[in-house]
Amino acid sequence: ETAADDLLVPLPEVTEALVARREQLRNDELAMEALDMEQKTISSLRNRIESQVLELRSAKHAKHGKLLPGNLDSTLDTMDDWLFSPESEEASLEAVEAKWKEFSNQTSELCRDYVDAVEADEQSKAKEMEEEAKRAQAEKGDDEDDNDDHDNRRLPKKRRMEIVMKNKEEANELFKDGNYKFAAARYTKALGHCGKFVDLSPDDEEEVQTMKVTLNLNLALAYTKLQNWDQALRVCNDALALDANNTKALYRRGAVYYEKRKFDEAKADVKKAMKNNSEDKALKKLSDRIDAQLKRQKDKEKKMAAKMFG
Repeated sequence: ETAADDLLVPLPEVTEALVARREQLRNDELAMEALDMEQKTISSLRNRIESQVLELRSAKHAKHGKLLPGNLDSTLDTMDDWLFSPESEEASLEAVEAKWKEFSNQTSELCRDYVDAVEADEQSKAKEMEEEAKRAQAEKGDDEDDNDDHDNRRLPKKRRMEIVMKNKEEANELFKDGNYKFAAARYTKALGHCGKFVDLSPDDEEEVQTMKVTLNLNLALAYTKLQNWDQALRVCNDALALDANNTKALYRRGAVYYEKRKFDEAKADVKKAMKNNSEDKALKKLSDRIDAQLKRQKDKEKKMAAKMFG
C-alpha cells in the first residue's frame, strides 16, 4: 500500500434507508411547493372577492349608483364578514372557489342594470374619444401649446403655468368621466410642462414643486383606476421624492403596495402616514386590511411548517 492509499476516504454506503430518506425529502419539497401554490391561489381569489366588494361599495357614489339595489349592502356585508372570519382562514381551495363563484353570480344578477348602464357609457365614451382623436389628428399643428415635445420656448412663468393648468383641468374632466387612460396622458403632459419653467424665484420653485406633487398624485390615482400598479408606484415615488411626508402620497403608495402584495412595505407607508393623521378613516381601513393580510401570511407559514415538520 502507498501513502496515497492511506489518504483515501471511503464513500458512505448507499443503503436502502439513505435512498428512502432522500426520496422522502424530495416528496416533502414537492408537497411544500404544491401547498405554497395552493395558498397563493386561495389568496388571489380572496383578493378578487375583496376587490369586488370595495368596487361595488364605491359604485354607490358613481354616476349610475342609483341603479344598484337596496339589498346590495347586506350582500357585501355578509361577504366582508366571511372574508375576515375563521371559516375563511381555514377554507380549502375548493371552498374559496365555490364562494367566489357564488358571490360573482349573485352580484352579477343584483347589479345587472348598473353593469349594463356602465357598459353603455363606456361604449359611448370610446366612440366619442375615437372621434375626438380623429379631430385632433386633423388639427395637429394648429395649436402650438399641444406640441409639447418640441416646445422649448422660454415662456414667462405665468404663461407656462397657464399651459400646465389647462392640461390639468382637461385631465380632471376626463377623469371625472371615467376616461382614465386619457386623463393619465393629460396629467403626464402637464408634468412635462412643469419641467420647462425657467428663471424661477424661490417662491416660484416652491409653487411648481407643489404642482408636481399634485399632478403625480392625480396621475397615481388614474393609474390605480387602470390597475397599472407599476406606473402608479413610479409616480407615487416621484411625489414622495418631492415631499417625503406627504400623507396622501404615502396612502396612495401604501395602497399600491397592497395590490402588489408587498404588505410589509404597505404597512410602513401607512404607519408613517398615520403619524401625520391618525384619525383618517381611509388610512385606518387600509391599515386593517394590511394587518389581516400579514396575519394570513403568518398563519400560512405556520401551517406549512406544521405539515412539513409536525
